[in-house]
Amino acid sequence: MSKKNLNIGMIGYGFMGRAHTNAYCQVSHFFDSQHKPVLKAVCARDEAKAKSFAEQWGYESIETDWRKLVARKDIDVIDICVPNNLHAEIAIEAAKNGKMILCEKPLAMDSAQGLKMVEAVEKAKVANMVWYNYRRIPAVTLAKRLIDEGKLGKIFHYRAKFLQDWTIKSDLPQGGQGLWRLDLAAAGAGVSGDLLAHCIDTAIWLNGPMSTVSCMTETFVKERMHTLTGKVEKVGIDDACIFFGKFANGSLANFESTRYARGHKAAYTFEINGENMSLGWDLHDLHRLQVFDYTDESKIRGWKSVHVTDNSPEHPYMEKWWVPGLSIGYDASFTHQVADFLTGLDTGKTASPTFRDALETQQILDAILESAKTKQWVSVAK
Repeated sequence: MSKKNLNIGMIGYGFMGRAHTNAYCQVSHFFDSQHKPVLKAVCARDEAKAKSFAEQWGYESIETDWRKLVARKDIDVIDICVPNNLHAEIAIEAAKNGKMILCEKPLAMDSAQGLKMVEAVEKAKVANMVWYNYRRIPAVTLAKRLIDEGKLGKIFHYRAKFLQDWTIKSDLPQGGQGLWRLDLAAAGAGVSGDLLAHCIDTAIWLNGPMSTVSCMTETFVKERMHTLTGKVEKVGIDDACIFFGKFANGSLANFESTRYARGHKAAYTFEINGENMSLGWDLHDLHRLQVFDYTDESKIRGWKSVHVTDNSPEHPYMEKWWVPGLSIGYDASFTHQVADFLTGLDTGKTASPTFRDALETQQILDAILESAKTKQWVSVAK
């Protein structure tokens, strides 16, 4: 079967640029689609680094101005892998040029900006998706199936945390290419938008909408030298965030994120407690889903670790990979996301999360930051 080339225009070449590019390179080797991604162009302000990235990964050309990239007739998809404050302008312009868009998370700086992005892609009727890749780790997708099948019964609790420790040093600067996540003007928020955005997206995908929240944040280092100005400036982002909430289905939410948990680099975990079953997952053991099934016979009832590696339809995505028992890694979640996006193009069915789906996460982020500021419970916008 001949495949239709899907020409990719990548904006950015950092960590996420590599992760996305690797997915484009791998997807056609493992998943069937009528479309084949082609690495057509990479865009970055630094021409030398753009050339180096293009040579390493096999991009056919480079650009140093994203406006030229989104206007190119030979580009089908724009992939946005730049700081959060640039998402909206690029996405809206790309939509005007009729480009499909894959955008890094979070969608925007806030939900008002995110709504403009949603309106732009829906007006242009272009395919769009946000890179909330943890949905596509097989163990997490299996949890979704179990919930949708009603295995848990009524759900009572959802708790999640995402812990890191890389900003503890008080002499670490803020801003610039490598440290933009510490700069409010570039990031829009701290660990809430960077880490909790992933937790929230997974939660509402698994457990449905969230209705109300109550949040507390803390900035432990109040001032840092800014790499762009050379001056010591106020730190505006949250270093730690804890919030409680309630889902529309009545279950309670408990979330925590921080970059001040010494010994943790990427400790993302969640647990869901239902009347018949509890589920747990840990990014550090990403191919295992922890399951407690109350309907088991009492003499064998207990937590069990399900190794989600069976190459059958029972275990999501795994039939496309290796023989049973052999694990896949973090990088495969991006490959799965591209595969689902391509399937959406093949079938005409929208693959999630779309910009509109990601707007819901943005609205929750807005609500928790408002709650932290006002020290009151806040209703999530509909």
